[in-house]
Amino acid sequence: MLRATVGSVEERDEEQEDEGDEELRDGGVPFYVNRGGLPVDEETWERMWRHVARIHPGGEALGKEIRGATDLPKIPVPSVPTYQPTTSIPQRLEAIQKYIRELQYNHTGTQFFEIKKSRPLTALMDIAKEMTREALPIKCLEAVILGIYLTNNMPGVERFPLSFKSHFSGNHFHHIVLGVHSGGRFGALGMSRREDLMFKPLEFRTLMDLVQEYEGAYRGYWHTLRKVKIGQYVSHDPHSVEQIEWKHSILDVDKLTKEELRKELERHTRDMRLKIGKPAPPSPTKDRRNSMGSPLRGPGSPIRRISRVERRPSGEKKVLEQKSSTDMNGYQIRV
Repeated sequence: MLRATVGSVEERDEEQEDEGDEELRDGGVPFYVNRGGLPVDEETWERMWRHVARIHPGGEALGKEIRGATDLPKIPVPSVPTYQPTTSIPQRLEAIQKYIRELQYNHTGTQFFEIKKSRPLTALMDIAKEMTREALPIKCLEAVILGIYLTNNMPGVERFPLSFKSHFSGNHFHHIVLGVHSGGRFGALGMSRREDLMFKPLEFRTLMDLVQEYEGAYRGYWHTLRKVKIGQYVSHDPHSVEQIEWKHSILDVDKLTKEELRKELERHTRDMRLKIGKPAPPSPTKDRRNSMGSPLRGPGSPIRRISRVERRPSGEKKVLEQKSSTDMNGYQIRV
């Protein structure tokens, strides 16, 4: 029944930016994170139904119709992709993206899986396994964790978080994808309500080319890209207690010339390559892994901080021509 309600609700794409509040906001619109684990408790269910009633044109009637139905169609559960040994890396990435897309975008106003960015990688991979078992709709941050999990057995593919902050009509919007690098080319995996803000095939020669591709997509929705945050390569060891480095470089796009942005992205690319040769922290023993318990139902995993490289300055402010949005009449184009 839960998956049957999803396709009828307006899409919103948010990043779980603040882990301390139950109600989070993106562009002024609230959304929630399910902190009670699965199955979803009654209070969370009722909050999702109220969300449907509030944002869908026929939300209240739709909710009553679905809740009173006894013969809802069975929703097919996507299968985790498998490959032949001869399957190429680009084909594998496309299969993973197809699987992520088949889970569907989560329109319910509640993110089902709680993603705490400070958790060790092994705990986040446990959540990814839960995603494949439950096969529920996901948002962009969940898709990044799932993408890491599904590419762990692809040592020729390096993965890194790539997040964006855009501005439109007085509000800021957050989005994140999983950048990938293999064979000298960049691409991305992800989830969004906009087709051109998620998957990018493995065909971009530089990180600059990949970022510009996303910036062009944002312009198509009258959004101005403000910041780009890029993390380091993520370990392929699913039992690593290392934390994901989400923000190795923070670039103020509207304060950088094109050439300055290119140099900063080239510098970040070199930093990522240097990390490949560095040994990762040792994995926990089997007994220690068992004692961690489920990240959704047990107590929080201990936070193990790693040293971070000083963030790069973004250069002097660049004067940009302001785009007029007076013809939008306050309408929020959400990405």
